[in-house]
Amino acid sequence: MSDMSFKQAKDLTEQFELAQLGLTQTIKKLDKVTNNFDESVQRQEKIMQYMPKIDKKLEIMKIIVALNIGFVIGLLVAKFIL
Repeated sequence: MSDMSFKQAKDLTEQFELAQLGLTQTIKKLDKVTNNFDESVQRQEKIMQYMPKIDKKLEIMKIIVALNIGFVIGLLVAKFIL
């Protein structure tokens, strides 16, 4: 290394500085990605907590729709047959 000229040393330090800048930008982007990933995991957990409630509501809605269809069919049968 003692045989290195000033120009070579200057080029080497510039390369190190560029590499350092690249690494700091990469670390910042990794932090953002990690935060976004954590947020998405939290959202997924919330969705998984709401799923049983939503399933129950859908089952109740299906029963109500079936009752309404049965009521309409009953009205039609009563009107035309009776």
